[in-house]
Amino acid sequence: MTERSFCIIGAGPCGLALARAFRKAGIRYDHVERHSDVGGIWDIDNPGSPMYRSAHLISSKTQSHFLGFPMPADYPDYPSNTQILAYLRSFARTFGLYDHIRFGVGVVDVQQVSGGWQVAFSDGETRTYAGVICATGTNWEPQLPRFAGEFSGDLRHSVTYTSPDEFRGQRVLIVGAGNSGCDIACDAARTASAAFISMRRGYHFIPKRVFGQPSDAFAANGPHLPAALERPIMQGLLRLLVGDLTRVGLPKPDHRLFESHPIMNDQLIHHLAHGDIRVKPDIERFDGADVVFRDGTREQVDVVICATGYTMNIPYARRYFQWKSERPELYLTIFNREHHNLFGLGYLETDGALYDLADWMAHLLTRYLLTQAASPDAPQPFDTLIRDDHTDLSGGPHVDSPRHALYVQRRAYLKHLRSLCRRVGWPEPDAQALAVPVTAPRPLPGGATGQQVGA
Repeated sequence: MTERSFCIIGAGPCGLALARAFRKAGIRYDHVERHSDVGGIWDIDNPGSPMYRSAHLISSKTQSHFLGFPMPADYPDYPSNTQILAYLRSFARTFGLYDHIRFGVGVVDVQQVSGGWQVAFSDGETRTYAGVICATGTNWEPQLPRFAGEFSGDLRHSVTYTSPDEFRGQRVLIVGAGNSGCDIACDAARTASAAFISMRRGYHFIPKRVFGQPSDAFAANGPHLPAALERPIMQGLLRLLVGDLTRVGLPKPDHRLFESHPIMNDQLIHHLAHGDIRVKPDIERFDGADVVFRDGTREQVDVVICATGYTMNIPYARRYFQWKSERPELYLTIFNREHHNLFGLGYLETDGALYDLADWMAHLLTRYLLTQAASPDAPQPFDTLIRDDHTDLSGGPHVDSPRHALYVQRRAYLKHLRSLCRRVGWPEPDAQALAVPVTAPRPLPGGATGQQVGA
């Protein structure tokens, strides 16, 4: 593949997983990262990162690592953001990825041209590639809702939040009960003079530990039951473990377990039970320093933090992707159905850990490109799948919301990927082989590999 080169944009977890796969396969590539180091959102110093100091991995370390590269044994069950960042950088060092990344270089535009893709970089350089892989992540464009009325206090999105010290002496309202919203609400419960959390609907809460082990490890190691059995059994187990959460003020969920992303948080229940924070319904309007809620109650508040999510975007190539509820609609969350060799990596909502999924996605993309290179003029059976396969990977019905528009259930996703590998004759990713760093010389560039067409 010495005549073909590809561009990886972004050095977060997915970009790093793909770089390792490309190096293993000998695929020539350029790798660019607009920040000064790897890590993506896990680097709190990365401008625009949504990271906050109390953030921890929501899945456990045994379920959340790259294939062949487990997290350190001395890490806790749920590592901190600084530990995850150290893990990612160790991964990049171990597999020799740093030498092939141009830091401080972003992408301004991607343009389809004859025979490939032209990429314009922020340093003024332009190069042409056989393909481009967009791996710039999902949590960079905050969604700030519009509210009726005027608020005289501090109204901002959670992307601006860093430390619980910001809440000292303040009356704080958190809007949104996703995992980040609940984390930040717990920070407010500990340091604010008064703390509230506004929830539009009720959610199912899953404890982080079940029978002495992380709950995701318990789920992964236990029997895999059909959905018709799994849901009632798990609902019964949750009733036993956490009980009726309406007793601490949480609204009753308006959906069945697994029909929306559950909340992994024990601390919020602790703080609700101790009166450190109170649950409020959806906001009706602002009235100066007061927030008026749908039930007619009001609270005087100094700070409103909107933990209301992010809009997925690929601004430098948005016009080449199909969008559904502001999510790129990609085959297997990877392959562009309409534009050949323009890919996305990591643009998904799922119910479990990402890193081994990133390796699986990188593996499929690598196999696809190797097959393409071996028979460049022959039709690829996989291209037919990209065009025609619309297998439901959601794992069942979900709440009608933008978040679930293209939701991927981890178990259903991996099952389908394994089935596809068998169908097209590709091997599954080999964790043991991936664990071995590339030491022999490879046809990989330290600088430019694409054709430079302008500067």
